Amino acid sequence: MKHATLRQLKVFEAVARHLSFSRAAEELHLTQPAVSTQVGKLEEHAGNPLFEQFGKKIYLTPAGSELLTITRAIIGQFEAAEAAMAQYRGVSGGKLNVAVISAGDYFFPRLLVEFAGRHRDVTLNFTVHNRAELLRHISENQTDLAIMVRPPTDLDTINQPFAPHPYVIAAPPGHPLAGQRGISMERLLREPFVVREKGSDTRNSMEEGFGAHLSQLHVAMEIRSTETIKQAVIAGMGLSFMSAHTISLELRTGSLCVLDVQGFPLIRNWFVVHRRTKRLPPVAQAFKDFLLADGTALIARIVPLDFPY
Repeated sequence: MKHATLRQLKVFEAVARHLSFSRAAEELHLTQPAVSTQVGKLEEHAGNPLFEQFGKKIYLTPAGSELLTITRAIIGQFEAAEAAMAQYRGVSGGKLNVAVISAGDYFFPRLLVEFAGRHRDVTLNFTVHNRAELLRHISENQTDLAIMVRPPTDLDTINQPFAPHPYVIAAPPGHPLAGQRGISMERLLREPFVVREKGSDTRNSMEEGFGAHLSQLHVAMEIRSTETIKQAVIAGMGLSFMSAHTISLELRTGSLCVLDVQGFPLIRNWFVVHRRTKRLPPVAQAFKDFLLADGTALIARIVPLDFPY
């Protein structure tokens, strides 16, 4: 193993995490043959096969499982060294690694641009995930900061709210309930709903918001994409429980409206999350401070809403 390289170890870790050469290649921005070559070279150094294939699926061999534990420790040490050296570089010239749930990508790039405008030569590494992927990124130390609505309960993390996050009931402007005041939950539940998939932050918030009425909800369609849900609502396929931040443009153009339902908007918070033991590089700490100080005002400016919350 003395001739193995860090690049080979990182490629191996990505393949082992996804149990897929193609997904690892996509993550690493490499071709699939390049990934296979790096893993093959590492197997030569190890003197053992690291993966085995049954049908179309690949699995770690016992040797691969053993090496994966060691590999992650090695990569972790390199990341710790990089973070330690970053302390001496300061914010300027630093690399910000931040991951966000999908609802955040409607405003988060502009927050990053605002932050980068205040700090010279900052490099941005920004990724968008569903909740399950984001939790995995936190647990596997693949990001410095995570932006989400419902912080993890089974990980040792520091979770700090930095802005309110309103959820609303969205409808097409021609819907019979549009313009009515104080719509009751009983009346709302007569309507079909287009909803996000189970396990998503939006779905979890919806289940919490409907509470004891959840069993009466008529789910006409379950869709993973917020953009597709918006188009389904516009087309008249049903109402939807949605983050108000994701429909700001549609509200301004009049293609969607917010129903005046009793108990809504449902207010939750955006949280900035990181592992408790994470040594934040100066640029990550500066970005966290930026969100805590200015996040609420900036989001309100980026995605203005014409109702109180």
